[in-house]
Amino acid sequence: MALCRTRRTLCVLALTAAAALAPVQSSLARSPSAAPAAGPCDRPVHPASEMSVAPCDTPARIIEKAAHVVPTPGQLAWQQREVTAFTHFGMNTFTDREWGSGTEDERRFAPSRMDVDQWMRAYKAAGAEQVMLTAKHHDGFVLYPSRYTPHSVAASPGRPDVVGAYVRAARRAGLKVGIYLSPSDGAELPHAWHAQWVEKIRRKQQEGEPLSLPERVALEDGDRAPRGLGRFGNGSKVTERAIPTLVPGDDRAAAVRSGRLPTFHVRADDYDAYYLNQVYELFTRYGPLDELWLDGANPWADSGITQTYDVAEWFRMIHRLSPDTVVFAGPQGARWVGNENGTARETEWSVTPSAEDPWTVMAGGLPNDSTDADIGSRAKLLAPTTRFLQWYPAEADVSLRPGWFHHPGERPKTPTQLMDRYEKSVGRNASLLLNVPPAKDGRIAAEDVAALTAFGSAVRATYGTDLRASGPGPWTFDRIGLAEDIRYGQRVERFTVEARTGGTWTAIAGGTTIGHRRILALPRPVTADAVRVTVRESRGPVRLAPVTLHRSRAAGG
Repeated sequence: MALCRTRRTLCVLALTAAAALAPVQSSLARSPSAAPAAGPCDRPVHPASEMSVAPCDTPARIIEKAAHVVPTPGQLAWQQREVTAFTHFGMNTFTDREWGSGTEDERRFAPSRMDVDQWMRAYKAAGAEQVMLTAKHHDGFVLYPSRYTPHSVAASPGRPDVVGAYVRAARRAGLKVGIYLSPSDGAELPHAWHAQWVEKIRRKQQEGEPLSLPERVALEDGDRAPRGLGRFGNGSKVTERAIPTLVPGDDRAAAVRSGRLPTFHVRADDYDAYYLNQVYELFTRYGPLDELWLDGANPWADSGITQTYDVAEWFRMIHRLSPDTVVFAGPQGARWVGNENGTARETEWSVTPSAEDPWTVMAGGLPNDSTDADIGSRAKLLAPTTRFLQWYPAEADVSLRPGWFHHPGERPKTPTQLMDRYEKSVGRNASLLLNVPPAKDGRIAAEDVAALTAFGSAVRATYGTDLRASGPGPWTFDRIGLAEDIRYGQRVERFTVEARTGGTWTAIAGGTTIGHRRILALPRPVTADAVRVTVRESRGPVRLAPVTLHRSRAAGG
């Protein structure tokens, strides 16, 4: 691991940078009577995953704080799992939809079998180290027998516990496990409101007005009522509630009374209590969970109904149940990269500012749902609205097929397209969340398996070894791998890469951020006997991993 100072310095100064990273001892610590107590903007800055920005902080101190924002143990482990396989499987698989209405008959979910072990083999062939299942999509159909809704697999043929089968198969395969639990829930729309809404949609259609996707789906399902209990946006009062809320004949009653299972006392309305009870079921029945995915979609907001989530209560309970779980869109978690193309920014910061306490808001307090082109530059950090700094790495999601759920007429992306997404997500300091949806027959299609296998083989062939391991140079390469040791934060702001050929150094690449991993794709192969990196700008002493050299298959490697 090489170390360098800030500004225009080759990353070889290990002793200097190590000294710079040592904790600063105040004069007060050395001699209690030597100086008055340090104020909030005089204290040493120590590494933390989240920091507040005080009114007295100078710009230099804010940048120093940003340089010392580091991942939690859970975030660090998550970022090292570079590829996660996403599994969209549910009611939409059987209705051939992308978004459901929440009025679908539970009996329509009727897989003749589910070869979950085949799913895991396909995911591992693609190089995934974690998998994530949509336990509940926006339609509200739940893929395990929940105590709290009639709209679940408990009312489907065979009562298949998809979540349980999935989690067990993942663990047999040595994969980490995440769960997607949509906060939005069409099955829980109030029945009276829904009936009036459908009539409005009919009038819109008659008048020739365009319909949104949620409106088209609701119209297709006509007068069928939502299958749940009408808790989403129903205006219910916030009251004291116990989670878990025991139901008649609850098999957990003795464990809850004895304390073997924890109890949480929260203030919640009907829907928040429902959602918290499901979170509790998932963690206590299927945990430990390595990631919990909170989608921000709200399909009915434009139609006049929404649910205000008390996410502070959610985050508190989740953290107490499982402090190392990475919560997508939550504090000490991960954020959406801002698109569904699997492509990260050329400048992708894991350290981001927030105008609000990340423990009280979804999406970490970032504006525009994380879609801004600039997430973490100095200008963003030093904006007058910044009140918090946080480690908040990007997750880049994309589907193997055009849709998120399996549709027979669609085709998968090619291995070349998948490699491009890999290099522009993992290779730009993000995690790749690659959706691979099983079909109605309970298997991943053969053509999808073939694409995933070829993709995984290409990644391993290109990036599985460093060309320099084959012996002394010169080496011919068209890919360069860089990395910071993010245990100490993310600090590089601008760098250049040079190669030495025939005794002459020539600039061949450059960029802004590095972070956990940066892949530089060269326009054509280069042959050189040495490569060096110069950090031109940084936020503090930098720790770089050794440069790695690779040759893609396209270049003949």
